[in-house]
Amino acid sequence: MNECILVVDDDPEIVGAIAITLEREGYRCLRAYNGMEALEHALDPAVRLILIDVMMPKLDGLSALIRIREKRNLPIIVLSAKSEDTDKILGLSMGADDYVTKPFNPQELAARVRSQLRRYTLLGDIHAEGRGNVIVNGRLAYDPERLTLTADGEPVKLTATETKIVDLFLRNPGRIFPAEEIYRRVWNEDAYSCENTVMVHIRRIREKIELNPKEPDYIKVVWGIGYKLEQHG
Repeated sequence: MNECILVVDDDPEIVGAIAITLEREGYRCLRAYNGMEALEHALDPAVRLILIDVMMPKLDGLSALIRIREKRNLPIIVLSAKSEDTDKILGLSMGADDYVTKPFNPQELAARVRSQLRRYTLLGDIHAEGRGNVIVNGRLAYDPERLTLTADGEPVKLTATETKIVDLFLRNPGRIFPAEEIYRRVWNEDAYSCENTVMVHIRRIREKIELNPKEPDYIKVVWGIGYKLEQHG
């Protein structure tokens, strides 16, 4: 493995804790403690991914992110104590690939790092092979002809019913499907007291594709209406 990760935070203890977690996973870590240092290290071609805090001296993380994006296209994960949706949207709209709020679980953070590195590799493979029929949504890649799904480049084992649900969602990202419509389209039967059946299958799919099934990034509940698949760039 030995990919090089740049860890940026003005708190040396946080930088140290993240670096220890990632080094145990086999990564090498560069450390920086403000946005200006981040800019210097980010130009190193060995750096494959950046973890960067938002609130920092000299140059804040989001400003550094914009300037890094002008020079390099590599995965950037923003770290922040702010968990409001508006802050997440701001970070993602400014070029971040993922957003993690403090305090975070070190193992989940490591999983998100692996996810982003695999995703960038996978996207490169897809473009190189010209696999135009593959539907790519963030970490997920679905081949509707072969009915196969991968997450971070790894095959996801789905049942026939789960595959039909995944097919429905990935062909219609952002669309809200009531449980009754999902049941009718997947089971080809009239929907009657179907909410629990659909919910169980959704939960099983989340366990297979989500980094944290309890806080899903992809299949979301729209309360009082149904389910939808979030579109990821």
